[in-house]
Amino acid sequence: MSEGKKMTSSRRHHLKSLMLQIAANWLAEEAKQIEEAKEAYMAEHCPAPDLSGDQNALMEFCKKLHQALDKIDDDRYDTEAKVAKADKEIEELKMRVTELAGVKKPALKKVRMSADAMLQALLGGKHKVTMDLRSNLKQVKKEVKEESAEAVGDWRKNIEDKADRKKMFETS
Repeated sequence: MSEGKKMTSSRRHHLKSLMLQIAANWLAEEAKQIEEAKEAYMAEHCPAPDLSGDQNALMEFCKKLHQALDKIDDDRYDTEAKVAKADKEIEELKMRVTELAGVKKPALKKVRMSADAMLQALLGGKHKVTMDLRSNLKQVKKEVKEESAEAVGDWRKNIEDKADRKKMFETS
């Protein structure tokens, strides 16, 4: 495998600037084409108004324009209301889907933390808590129970006593 030469940074910057210039030219051409398309559409669908005539004709023309604008505003308002209603329904359906699917809780991970780290997590990072919980514990001395041989007794006797106790509960 042969490795190609690395491009120098000046060459890379030069190529990058050329690409940006070409892209800027394309964007300018596209904006120009869009503007021309708008003008062509307006010329085709909205011919220039005929302003010749007397004042009454012009007033009638303005009244017609205002009526058309009012109708368009009403249609726009109705359309906005329909869209808002559809958006609300979509949100409600999304909520229903999440309710039906249920919320999946992630599996909890076991984390070993010291008591100091737990307290710091509970109280926040601002509070510095160092507490030796072991020092607060009472020390319990292990007591060795020594049972005398007399107290232990015969193991058979203990078993018989327990059997008698069992019979007592069964008969009642």
